Amino acid sequence: MPLPTIEWEGDVNGRIRLIDQTLLPNELKYVYCDDIKSIWHAIKTLMVRGAPAIGIAGAMGVVLGIKEIQAKDTDVFLKELKRVTNYLGSSRPTAVNLFWGLARMERIAQENNGKSVQEIKEILLQEAIKVENEDKAICRQIGENGAGLIKENNGVLTHCNAGGLATADYGTALAVMFKAKEQGKRFKVFADETRPLLQGSRLTAWELMQAGIDVTLICDNMAAHVMKLGKVQCVIVGADRIAANGDTANKIGTYGVSILAKEHGIPFYVAAPVSTFDLSIKSGNDIPIEERSPEEVTNGFGKRTAPEGVKVFNPAFDVTPAKNIAAIITEKGVIKNPSVENIQRILGSYTS
Repeated sequence: MPLPTIEWEGDVNGRIRLIDQTLLPNELKYVYCDDIKSIWHAIKTLMVRGAPAIGIAGAMGVVLGIKEIQAKDTDVFLKELKRVTNYLGSSRPTAVNLFWGLARMERIAQENNGKSVQEIKEILLQEAIKVENEDKAICRQIGENGAGLIKENNGVLTHCNAGGLATADYGTALAVMFKAKEQGKRFKVFADETRPLLQGSRLTAWELMQAGIDVTLICDNMAAHVMKLGKVQCVIVGADRIAANGDTANKIGTYGVSILAKEHGIPFYVAAPVSTFDLSIKSGNDIPIEERSPEEVTNGFGKRTAPEGVKVFNPAFDVTPAKNIAAIITEKGVIKNPSVENIQRILGSYTS
């Protein structure tokens, strides 16, 4: 059973407990966020990461933020709440689940604006906990819906980490693998190390080993060779934002893996909750791509691996076009050959 990634402790004046993912796999440590600045820092520095987990962190971060609001007047409180959500939204620009979680909390507050400030605070806490519990159920349904795509004795390649650590406790891409194992299937997983922060080697390999799943770690530039050798029958990755046409932003390097999979005739699957869809964005061209510190490339984990002063380009994500994706696995069903029409058919009236 995957470990709980992020939880709320206590009442409306409580705190967030989360796994510091920057320390894995060497140390499993829980840290506590008592105020809005500490959860902003946790999101920004990837102590908590993965689109669904960031959405939960955002919702719970709102509860931390409103602890500091002293206003008794509801209108003043709602204005202060907007400052809280704007601040939290500045931490990571690409993961749409963060903004989905923040917008959901704003909407709940507005819907209850006839109540006292204290009542609204209590309602927002319950909503944040609801977001967490919904994620647990959603991820298990994603696993259920996608497990049939893994066949007996398949080789599955994955990139970055879309396991329990990226969600409340079960994962998206790895949920499919967890469920396939529960069904008794035998299969092997090849985990890309995922430069520059090694989420594949530090997190995915660790999670799969904890679950007793056969996993082999490979460097990112080995994927093509492994595919050519016939060791991979499908690719399953997560997502940080999906446009209305199915174009998908995920960890940098995912786009390249999709090209390799297409070249070798290997189906490429994306596993993500409906909340990761941003239907206000027509295509991947409009998805904002976060750029991170050059030191992540030149001085990763405290060891210098490049000359001083070298120029660095360090985008955290890239966009895989829908034409490279065989299907998107959601809690509502599997969207084959993603397109505006096929996505709408499964999502129905959902609006991001």
